[in-house]
Parts: sequence; structure tokens; C-alpha cells
Amino acid sequence: MSPADPLRDMGVRTGPGGGTIRVWSEHATSVDLEVFAAEDLDWAVERLPLMRGADGVWEATSAGLVPGARYGLRVDGPAGLEHAFNPAHTLLDPWARGLQAAADGSWRGVVMDSLASEGFDWGGVGKPRVPLDHTVVYEAHPKGFSRLNERIPEPLRGTYAGLAHDASLEYLAGLGVTTVELLPVQAFVAEERLVRQGQVNYWGYNTLGFFAPHAPYASAAAQAAGPAAVRREFAGMVKRLHEAGLEVVLDVVYNHTAEEGRQGPTYSFRGIDNASYYRHDAHGRYVDTTGCGNTLDFGHDAPARLVLDSLRYWAEELQVDGFRLDLAATLGRDALGAYSPHHPLLAAILADPVIGAGKLIAEPWDVGPFGWQTGNFAPGFSEWNDRYRDRMRDFWLGDLRRERHGEHGSGIGRFATRLAGSSNTFAAERGPLASLNFITAHDGFTLADLTAYDVKHNLGNGEHNRDGADHNNSYNHGVEGPTDDPDVVSARRRSIRNLLGTLLLSAGVPMLTAGDEYGRSQRGNNNAYCHDSELTWLAWSAGERDAALEATTRHLLRLRREHPALRPVRYGRFGERVPSASQMDWYNADGETMTIEHWHDPSQRTLQFLAASTPEFEGFNRILLVVHASEREVEVLLPEHPGVDDYELLWDSAVDEPGDELGARHEPGTRLAMAPQSMRLFLASGDPAPVLVDAAAGSLGAGADEADDAGDGRRADDAPEPRR
Repeated sequence: MSPADPLRDMGVRTGPGGGTIRVWSEHATSVDLEVFAAEDLDWAVERLPLMRGADGVWEATSAGLVPGARYGLRVDGPAGLEHAFNPAHTLLDPWARGLQAAADGSWRGVVMDSLASEGFDWGGVGKPRVPLDHTVVYEAHPKGFSRLNERIPEPLRGTYAGLAHDASLEYLAGLGVTTVELLPVQAFVAEERLVRQGQVNYWGYNTLGFFAPHAPYASAAAQAAGPAAVRREFAGMVKRLHEAGLEVVLDVVYNHTAEEGRQGPTYSFRGIDNASYYRHDAHGRYVDTTGCGNTLDFGHDAPARLVLDSLRYWAEELQVDGFRLDLAATLGRDALGAYSPHHPLLAAILADPVIGAGKLIAEPWDVGPFGWQTGNFAPGFSEWNDRYRDRMRDFWLGDLRRERHGEHGSGIGRFATRLAGSSNTFAAERGPLASLNFITAHDGFTLADLTAYDVKHNLGNGEHNRDGADHNNSYNHGVEGPTDDPDVVSARRRSIRNLLGTLLLSAGVPMLTAGDEYGRSQRGNNNAYCHDSELTWLAWSAGERDAALEATTRHLLRLRREHPALRPVRYGRFGERVPSASQMDWYNADGETMTIEHWHDPSQRTLQFLAASTPEFEGFNRILLVVHASEREVEVLLPEHPGVDDYELLWDSAVDEPGDELGARHEPGTRLAMAPQSMRLFLASGDPAPVLVDAAAGSLGAGADEADDAGDGRRADDAPEPRR
């Protein structure tokens, strides 16, 4: 970083004589530093004016800014529609490394030294750096994951230390995931509306401080010891996960802050320079592309620098492995509010040698104009693929409902496009790993509820069931909610296995939502953001977990790990052998090559997908996936394909738990009965001779790809419903 850079070294930097604070405010007329007594955060022991320097950076040096010191800012400036200056407010430094609440609800920054200076030792433990094609993301809540696990000492349950406990590490490693993605852990507060209703913000998408770990997730002992101890516990969690070979990715919320709308609380940005940190229209009103009351303005350099400094701090000082950028389209909006994949902030994230070396996952939308940008981020980002989610739900659930009503489903072509890596959504140079595949996430139904509820049941949220998505592509299989009907229960379990198998056997990067591996339910609540209770915590007692489903999940994750044909890195190019792509051949139930007519025939519900790897770093591998999405049993003819000698059964979704059926071998040309609504995966053994890679979706023609784009029912300017 150049010494001439006016935004260098923001926040507090300590030295032998105390510390220097640097704060950016373009419109302020005065900025004062206050240092408070450690035992009384309302008692200022020092007040010092900051001097304005280049480009709106205010600076002062104080002997009182030593590690552990509590401090705040008082800022004055002009009146006006876009301004909110009030020197009576004590404000939080946006770059504060530690936070502590005062009695009046305002916040103080806490000066922090480096972890190394505090004696924290990483012990030579480095980042696992799991290759993207081997990555399986496990989205988990940092508290809810371990809160009920009785194998963990009670004081550590629901904490950073609880997530780092041996019991947690053994479970995650044994499950077979590689990368734990944590819901927000940057310091946050509950929205004022929730506080008035006596509720909480459980998910954490309401950031107060972008550098400090959320203190309530630390153990009581660490909280009592202060922000430095909270940070050490967080770093210790990262270290322990790394020792177990597990990556840590953080869900980070830079698109808005906890200050809400213009009538919301003033903690920091609003009082420091409301006009410059937030977006406004010509009348001084907030432009809200987040659905949360305000939007940070990345047309200015300082908010963008805040994001980069924060990401670098978590990736370098705290050694996290990557980030999932919440409502990332907002981060790519320029001074006029238009999105560009080449926005300077997005480009700088990719170019940073520390941040860009980690995993970068974009939630590729917001609620502003033209906010839906799936497929429109630059190489280097993976994106939450909502087209994948919607298509797979509709194929296994929506089409089943239609079949039961005597209607045709959506056919097999759109499903195959998503299964093969969504080549019609992501540019050829990005490849299938640009697609972060998911069926569920924290936001929405759990996998079990997706098969048990037709409509949301969110009355417990206190919003008269108005919140949460109304269009879920769910299907209750004939009964709303819990039932003892054995046929309904069996059908639901089969649908769960099919959705889970589809997710873990598709090209792309899969994300599994914590609890889906054992059938966790939220009793039909698809927006449980305000429930910090057993409704949202993971169950650990055997009686509350579906052991067979858990075994199936572990089995599928092992198959994905062992078979590189399921994990292509690149899209194929017709007539070429592309390293680390997969040759994809497609057959119908009769073992015949799929034709354009087959792809577009809505009555076609059976597909045989043969994928052969083109080795670059792993050995040759070839698999056959047979998909049958109809309640009528069908007989399939296993395809006769050059080089294939036999097919060995690896998994059958018709079976409740993998068992004795595995390992059965069949010759090409054998006729097999496929159970209703089922999938089978085979190892296709034989000649590993070099082959030419077909198009990314095999024989799937351009017409089918275009139909998939049109058939998803969403225009480029459609935006998802804002979530809490």
C-alpha cells in the first residue's frame, strides 16, 4: 500500500507512544476523539480533536490509545437532507477491531493489538486450501450447530469453542464435508422492531462492526475477559478446524449496516458522514437495494476500502479461508447505482493476493433495479445458483405433484442442464465450478420441510405470516405437516434422498445446509431468522435424527470424493479432449442416445447419464447415473458404450440406507427395473482409453439450453424477496 494512499491505516494503529486514529468523513466540520475509563464507558478521560488531511481523512495521535482502551468519536457538520450530524452522539469507529456496549445503547471501539503480540500461536497450522472441485460447503450457524450437543461441556455449547470441540470436529470430518460456511460472525445487533417485540436476530444479517467477532458466540469466560479474549477464542476455533483439515468460510454482510432506515439508530456511519457512506436519491432519501433500510455506497472509495480492509483482516489476521458475500450485487453498483461485474470493489477483491487466494462466493442478487445477476460475476467468484435450486426442486417435487394430477412435468432437458454444471448460465471460461449448487439454505424451508409443507408456517415470527417466500417449489406429498401415514412418510423420505443425491452428484460446488443430512425440521417455518431456540438449533439425540438419511449423506459424500467424473473443473468443448472436463453421454430408458425430441418431450422422465473424466491430476474414472422421476416403475436398458465392460452399483435412492445391494454388477445391455421416483449410480468399468469430450451438457442441444433459460420464469430485472 503506498504511503501516499489517503485511506491507508484507517482506524487505530498502536505504537510505542500510544496510537494514531484515522477516520474518513467528507462532509464533517469537526471530529473529536474520546477515550473512556475502562470501568465506566460513559466517563471520558480524554477528548482530542482530529485534524483534517487529504481526501477527508481526519487524524490524531493519543497516548491513551493503547491496547484495551475504549474510545469513541463525536462528529459535527452541516445540516441538510442528506446529513445527520449530531455532536451529542458518541459514535463507533467503523474500523474498530473490538467493540463494547455502553449503558445507553451506544458502542465504544476497543483498541486491539495483533494476535501475535497477545501471544496467540498458530503453531504452524496453515489453511487447508481444499481445491474447489473437491469442496463441499456445509452452511451452519455458529451457535445452533453445537448448542444441544451433550458430548460438549455445557459452558462451551453454542460457542466458537464448541464448534472447535473434538465432538464437533469428529462429526464434520466423519460426515465428509470440507468447508464450514458460518452464518454472520461479524458483530451484529437485533433490529429495533425485533427488540420491541421481544425477539432476536438469530441469523446475524445486521452488522454493527465489520472487524470484531460477535461476542455472544464466545464462551462466558471469554466474554467476561473482554474483546481480546473473544477474538482469541475465534482464532482458536479457526486453528482447530484447520488442524482437522476443514476450511472456514464466513458469510459477510457489507451491503448494509445495523443503522436501518433514516429513523433507525445512529451507531456509526450515519453520524460520521451519512451523505457519503449511504446511497441517497435526489431528495435525500435512502436508496435501499437490500431490503434492510439502507445501502452502503460503493461509488465512494472509503466504503469500498472498508470492505477490503475488513476482508483482508479476517483472511490474514484471523486466517479464514474465504467469504460468502451477502447480496453481492450491491457491492458491484457504481455511483449511479448500476451493477457491473467489473466494479472496482469486486475487481480489487479478486486482485488482492490474500483475499483473492481464498474462496469467494457471491449471492448474485439484491432487491434493486436489475438486481438479479446470477451468472454475471467475473471469473474467480462462485455464485449461489438459484436456477439450480428452483429447477431441481421443481423436477423432483413440482413435477411429482403434476403427475399425480394427471399433468405432464417439465421434461428431462432442463434437469440435465443443471446436473451437468449449468453451462447456459455461466460463461465457458468460468466452468461448472462457478455454480454453487444448493437445494436449501438457511433462508427457506429445510430439506425435510420442503417435502412436508405446501405453504410456509411463519406465524411465530410475529408478522402474521407475511414474511418469508411464498413460492417455494415444495410439495407435502398429500398431507400438510407431520403424519403417520406410512405411504406419505415413505414418499417424502424418497424425495429427500433424490434431492440430496442430485445435489451431491451434480457438477459444480455443492452446499449442504446443516441438519439436512439427518432430516431437521423447522415445523414449516421458512424464515426462522428471529428464533434462537430448539426450532433452529441442531438436534443431537439419536431419537431426533434420521440415522438412515445421515448414513446416506455420508455415503454420497464419499462417492463424490472418490469419483472425479462427478467433479469436472471445466466445461467440455465439442470434438476436443479438455483436461479435467468430463465426457458426458446421454441415453434414454432404452439405452439409445438422446435426441432433441427426447429432450423436449415432457413425458420423458427417465435419463441415463454416462460421465467419463479426462484425467489431469487424478486417475481415469467413469460413472453412470440413472434418473427416473415418475411414480410408474420403468425398465431401463443399460447402455452399450465403447470401453464399458460392466456397471457396478454404488447407490440406489430407492433403498432407505445403503446396504447389501451395493456392489451388484451388470453387463451393458442388461435390463433393470427402476423403482418409482428413484436414482441409481454405477461405476462404469472398462477401457480408460482417451475420449473426445462432448459439449458441456453432452448431447443436450442449444435449443434445450435456451428453453431452460426461458422456462425458469425469471427475467434479468426480477429480484428475490428481501429476507431478514
